[in-house]
Amino acid sequence: MSKNKKEPQGCGCANIPISVILLAIGGGYWWFSQQGNLYLTKIGDFVTDNLPVDIPGLKSTYTNPPITPTPTLPSAPIAKPNSQEVSPPEITSQTTSNPKPKTVPKPKASTLPKTTASKPTLWEKKAIRGIYLSRYQVTNNASEQMIRERVRYYHSQGINTIIHGVWGNACTMYNSQVMEKTLGYKSCPNLFRDRWLEWLIDEAHKHDMEVHAYFEKGIKIDKNSPVFDLAVERKWIVPGVDRTYAGVDHYILDVEVPEVANFFRDILVEFVQKYPTIDAVQWDDYLGYHAELPGKVDRTDKLTKFTKQMIDAMKQANPKVSFDLCHHNPYWAKRYFAADWEKWGVDRVFIQAYNEKNFQPEVNYAQKYAGIAITDQQLHRLPEIIANDKIKGILVFPLSGNPEATASKLNLKAF
Repeated sequence: MSKNKKEPQGCGCANIPISVILLAIGGGYWWFSQQGNLYLTKIGDFVTDNLPVDIPGLKSTYTNPPITPTPTLPSAPIAKPNSQEVSPPEITSQTTSNPKPKTVPKPKASTLPKTTASKPTLWEKKAIRGIYLSRYQVTNNASEQMIRERVRYYHSQGINTIIHGVWGNACTMYNSQVMEKTLGYKSCPNLFRDRWLEWLIDEAHKHDMEVHAYFEKGIKIDKNSPVFDLAVERKWIVPGVDRTYAGVDHYILDVEVPEVANFFRDILVEFVQKYPTIDAVQWDDYLGYHAELPGKVDRTDKLTKFTKQMIDAMKQANPKVSFDLCHHNPYWAKRYFAADWEKWGVDRVFIQAYNEKNFQPEVNYAQKYAGIAITDQQLHRLPEIIANDKIKGILVFPLSGNPEATASKLNLKAF
C-alpha cells in the first residue's frame, strides 16, 4: 500500500446517505424506549410481590422478609372436639393505580359443585346413645373444669345422653332437705361439690346432650348404707336377704310402709324441683322384690300402686321430666321381681340385655320399647345392635368402673 494514501477522517457520515442515517436514529430510539419499559416492569413485579398486604383492623409490621418456599398446607384442618371454627378475615390486595376489577362470568348452575351435608352414621341415627356414670366414678371430688371437660369428651365420642347416679344405698349424692329431715343425713358420704350436677347439666345442654338422673339401687340397700341400722330399727326392711347378684347381700325397703313410700315420693319431688332442667330420671331393676325372698308374698300390686303414686307426684312437681326405666323384659320383671312395669305409666323403657345366653330374646323385646342396655363386656354386640334399625336407643353400662375407657370405644363412625 502507498504511504501517501490518506486514511478516511471521522465516522464517514458524509459518505452515508441521509435516508440511512434517519432510519438508524429511529430504530435506536424505539429500542431504548422498549428496554426501559421492560426494566421498569421487572422492578414493579418485584416490589409488588414484596409489599405488605393490608388487613382491615390489623396494623402491619411487615419488614420485607426474604422470600421462602410456600409450605404445603393440609387438605383440611383438624378440628378439636367441640371447637368452633372461625373463618379468617378476607385479604384483598390494594394497588395505587386502582384498576377496574375484571368481570368474571358466573358459572352456570349445572357446573357448580354440589354441596351435600354428610349423612349421619347408623350410630348417630340412634335416638339415645347413653353411658352410665355410676356414683363416685367421675364427679366425686371433681372441679367444675374437670366435669365440663369430661362432658365434652363424651360428646366427642358420639354420646348424646349421660345417665348419672344421684341416689344409691338409700341416700342422695347431693344435699337433700328431705334426707336430713327424715334420716338425719344431708347425703351419702362423698366429696361432691355443691354445684356438680348444675355444671354437668349446663355443659351437656350446651352440646345438645341430655342428662338423666340415675336412681341407682332403687329401693335396695346393703349394710354399707349409712341408714341401714336406722332402717332396721324402724322396721323399714322386708324380711330376708336379696341375693339377685352374687357376692352382694341386699335388703329391700318395704314400700308398703307409708313412711317409706312417702320418703321416696318426697325425694323424687324434691329432686325435680331442685334441678328443674334435668331431662329425665331413670330407675332400674332394683325397683322390685326378688321372688326368692322368704314367704309366699305377692307384692306386685303394692309395688304398682307405690310406683304410680311416685310418678304422679313427680309429674305434678315438674311435668317436663321424663320418668324412665331400665329393667328386665316384662315377663321376667313380673315373674321374678313383682315389677309389672307395663302398668306403671312410665315414659320410656330400656330392656336390660346383660345376660349373654338370653341375648337375642332380649333384643326382640328391646325393639318394642325405647331401646336396649348392655355392659362394656358386650361391646362386641354393638355392630349388630347399631345395624338393627328397630333398636331406637343404646345404653352402655361400664361394668369395669372406667366410663372414659368405655367411651373411647363408642365413637363408631364406621357404622
